[in-house]
Amino acid sequence: MGSQSVTKTIFLLSSMVVWLIVGAALMYLFPFIADQLIGSDQTHLWMTTLSRGSYNPTLGWTVEGIALGINVVATLIWYSKFEGKV
Repeated sequence: MGSQSVTKTIFLLSSMVVWLIVGAALMYLFPFIADQLIGSDQTHLWMTTLSRGSYNPTLGWTVEGIALGINVVATLIWYSKFEGKV
């Protein structure tokens, strides 16, 4: 098997963690997205019930946006500094 640097391993692991956070944010946003796309009585009831608690889709959009921004910046830095591309 080939070997890779510790730096690349850390970069890949941190990138995977960011994509896990993005996936979790998308799961959190699923009721809101379903209500916006389908807009049935069931999804409206779902959103009404969730809104009585502490459900706030803005939190999901914020976390996902920050995570994706960090991932894009880290990827650009990685490829420009360590791979010599971009």
